[in-house]
Amino acid sequence: QVQLVESGGGLVQPGGSLRLSCAVSGRTSSIYLVAWFRQHPGAGAEREFVATVRWNGGTTYYADSAKGRFTVSRDNAENTVYLQMNDLESEDTAVYYCGVAGRFTTKASDYSYWGQGTQVTVSP
Repeated sequence: QVQLVESGGGLVQPGGSLRLSCAVSGRTSSIYLVAWFRQHPGAGAEREFVATVRWNGGTTYYADSAKGRFTVSRDNAENTVYLQMNDLESEDTAVYYCGVAGRFTTKASDYSYWGQGTQVTVSP
């Protein structure tokens, strides 16, 4: 099994920055991909893909909404994946989750393990 713990969320003004962390533990040898998703407020909201990073190699991939503003990275020595978010907008308000998959995919349903999430609120 793999355990994930997100941190770093909070309240930030539009145009501000936050860095989210995803601490990974457990059977890390089984990990191919770690991704960030977000879930906007509202009943029935689906988890929206944000960015992925390969656990070995570091290749990244971004949703169009994240390109140019967000950067995903990993520190294998610390077993941690980061999401640096710059120039935040109110539309970025959501609960952010990290998840683990055994292959490249941007579908939330393909991810086997999830953290508990961290709230990001962008507001004046």
